[in-house]
Amino acid sequence: GGGAFSKGQLHHLCAASLSQAINQVSASRQKHTLPDLTYDYGALEPHICAEIMQLHHSKHHATYVNNLNVTEEKYKEALAKGDVTAQVALQPALKFNGGGHINHTIFWTNLSPNGGGEPQGELMEAIKRDFGSFQTMKEKMSAATVAVQGSGWGWLGYDKDGGRLRIAACANQDPLQGTTGLIPLLGIDVWEHAYYLQYKNVRPDYVKAIWNAINWDNVSERLQAAKM
Repeated sequence: GGGAFSKGQLHHLCAASLSQAINQVSASRQKHTLPDLTYDYGALEPHICAEIMQLHHSKHHATYVNNLNVTEEKYKEALAKGDVTAQVALQPALKFNGGGHINHTIFWTNLSPNGGGEPQGELMEAIKRDFGSFQTMKEKMSAATVAVQGSGWGWLGYDKDGGRLRIAACANQDPLQGTTGLIPLLGIDVWEHAYYLQYKNVRPDYVKAIWNAINWDNVSERLQAAKM
């Protein structure tokens, strides 16, 4: 009959609708953006200087965001073509830039001009239960963070299966949860760009100082969310 499509036309229509569907999904997915800080670049002085904060946020984190968007675009194209080799080849860039974006987005909220001191309530009880004391947790996390070889992060994480707090270190921008399964509560960035302008090569001084800027309310909120 007059309303029938040939095989070639059907194939063309199917391909067109698939391509349209991919484009719609792509259009609906928002690109990753650099999160705003809730405080000024100089607000964490004297513990972290304004110049470090400005470079770290507006340059380093922004680069991870831009590269993540580019990588995801390439990955989407490889996915549409069914090109598994290209998908696999993009994994390291996805891990590095995706991890950089995840880690820094947590890091900025872990810090506050009104930070420092000690945590309260449930978080403090969990720290005492799992480490004996707040001071012991601080010493263990500092030691693990300072000991990271090259670039990386020190973390206080939550083990959902065991219901316990744990300390871990990750290399480069490897994200804690995607790498270890632990839910990130508190991260300390020990890439040199996080401290070198102020502390030079003396990483332990930087790690010691950053405890004065830790936002324990944020860490507590993350623990509550992790337990849900």
